[in-house]
Parts: sequence; structure tokens; C-alpha cells
Amino acid sequence: MSTNTPSSPLGAATPASSGSPSDRGARGVVAAPRQPTRPDRPAGRRRGGDELLSIGAVLAFLRDDFPEVTISKIRFLEAEGLVEPQRTPSGYRKFSPADVERLAYVLRMQRDHYLPLRVIREHLDAMERGESPPALPAADTRPGPLEEADRELSASVEASAGVRLGRAELLAAAESGEAELAEWESYGLVAPGPDGGYDGEALQVARLVAELGRYGLEPRHLRAMKAAADREVALVEQVVAPLRRHRNPQTRAHAEATARELATLSVRLHAAMVQAGLRIRS
Repeated sequence: MSTNTPSSPLGAATPASSGSPSDRGARGVVAAPRQPTRPDRPAGRRRGGDELLSIGAVLAFLRDDFPEVTISKIRFLEAEGLVEPQRTPSGYRKFSPADVERLAYVLRMQRDHYLPLRVIREHLDAMERGESPPALPAADTRPGPLEEADRELSASVEASAGVRLGRAELLAAAESGEAELAEWESYGLVAPGPDGGYDGEALQVARLVAELGRYGLEPRHLRAMKAAADREVALVEQVVAPLRRHRNPQTRAHAEATARELATLSVRLHAAMVQAGLRIRS
């Protein structure tokens, strides 16, 4: 019988052991935690004869269960502090079996349970302390893309009203760096206002772009989303433009309400299509 308690990524299994990372995670038993390999231990072979793996070998192993994983994603997870491979004197990464188990755990929690990295890090920290990680939500209780879109829309409307942020404030709120913001701006994903500040919508976009980045999606991958959003804006403008030019103030106010309603319907339609597409592929 399946259970929602995740397996430990720090167990004694190695990449050469029987069963894939997904099979081991499905057992639902939290194994005795093992301390992560110290990065200052000489690279090559670990105590006990366990071979250390290059990042390419780790990628090949993980792709059996996570075809979408890339070297960039592994490096990103390292930068986020979720895995600490050793380094050779030449600077090459060397991953222990425990490192591979951690990576598989992180990828599994993202794929199967939609957990953000912050929560996954809490799970890993708990298991390193010898504690059981928090229980996971049942699959049938997790919100789908449509429900998430509704929640995000409601939160966005409430949070963005009257917000005005400087550049440093936006970076702090989005938990991102100057280089990331500059890249977002170069792709037109985020833009400051005439006064150089950022409104609530820009903050919401920045947070979402940063969250997508934690899954390995870079700004260049999001250009299609930006282009689609621009086309949807153009469609809404076609509908409400005549109302905005009307002399009657009530009609002009109705134009703004209509624009908000059309935007909401557009986002919900997009979410429903994504949800339907994912169901077809599953």
C-alpha cells in the first residue's frame, strides 16, 4: 500500500543498487539518515570503496527516472545548497552516492508532489537531524493548474494594490539577485515604471519567474509565455477600446471592469488548457 511519507535521500543505497530512485522513494520508509559527504574530502573514491561520480555520470543515472533533468538543473540545485558535491583540485564536481540520492529526492518531490525548494530543503534538514519529514498531501487533494491559477489571481489582486517598490526592495521581495533582474528585464519579463520603481504586478511576475527558475527554466524559455500574454492583452484591448473612448464615465468604468474580467477568463482558459494537456499525456 502506498504512503505519503517520503523516503530518505540519505540512506545507504548507491546508484548501483537495485531499484530506481522512484522505486526506492515509493516504499515510504524513512531510512536511518546519513550525513552528507564533506566537500573537503579528497575526491576520487570514498571510504568503503564507493565510487564518486562526475556530473555527466550523475545526469545519465538520473535521466532514467527524470528525463527532463539537465546539467544546468543539477548545478542550480547545488547553487541552492540542496547538494554539496566534492571538488577535485582542478575544480571538477564529484558526487557521492548520498549526493545522488539527495538529487533524486529533490527531483521526485518536485515532480510528484509539486513542493517548492524551500519546503524540500526543510525535509532534507529534518532527515539529517534524524527526524521524520512532514507528511505529504495526498495526490487527490493537491490543487491542479486551474485551482492554482484562481488562487494566484486572488492573491495577486490583494497583494499588488498600491504597491510601489524600489529596485533593491524588489530584489529582496523576489529573493533574487541583480544579475537575475537584469536578465529578466532584457527579455521584457519585468520592466520598471517611468519613475524607475516597480508596481505590484511586476513583483508578482518577478516572484513567479524566480520560482520557475528554481525548476531550471531560464528567461529565454519564458519568451513564448511573454509573447502569448502580449497577444492576449491585444485581444482584450480590442474589446474594451470602444468603451474607453466613450463620453459616459460609467461606460469608461465599465471598460476597466470588463478588462479585468477578460484577463481573468484568459488566465483561467490557459490554465484549463494546460491541465487538459497534462492529463492527455499522463
